[in-house]
Amino acid sequence: MDEQKGSKGLAATLVPYTTILLIIVALYVGWTFYSRWRDRKEAQEQADAAQAAQQKKVVDQVFGSGQVKLLNFSISPIRLRRGEAAHLCYGVSNAVSVAIEPHLEDTKPSYNHCLDISPKKNTTYTLTAKDKAGHVETGSLTVTVQ
Repeated sequence: MDEQKGSKGLAATLVPYTTILLIIVALYVGWTFYSRWRDRKEAQEQADAAQAAQQKKVVDQVFGSGQVKLLNFSISPIRLRRGEAAHLCYGVSNAVSVAIEPHLEDTKPSYNHCLDISPKKNTTYTLTAKDKAGHVETGSLTVTVQ
């Protein structure tokens, strides 16, 4: 009977310590989850800020100065056989007029516009875009006809 009394005494003695130990473990686990949540939140905020900065940079490059800007100018394919056609594509921002020499119909200020061309000989196409302040942006490409 004294053994049972001693066992109960030991269990009763250990309960406060195990309670304290459980509280410490719960606090540690809670802190771990909170720290990871906070780190993920900070990383997401940094990624969002970097993405916003990149988008702002692109917008500033395209629209920033208010001056005319040649966004793209390409011909595909660049080498043709006589009688074949190619796509001439261009894009401009802040332009009020666009001209391509040798003269092509259907040129207009656009962020992305494509035309079909069928040159009969080697031809250099020159795009000239102007803005309302008179600034000019030009680009040239040559198509080789075999």
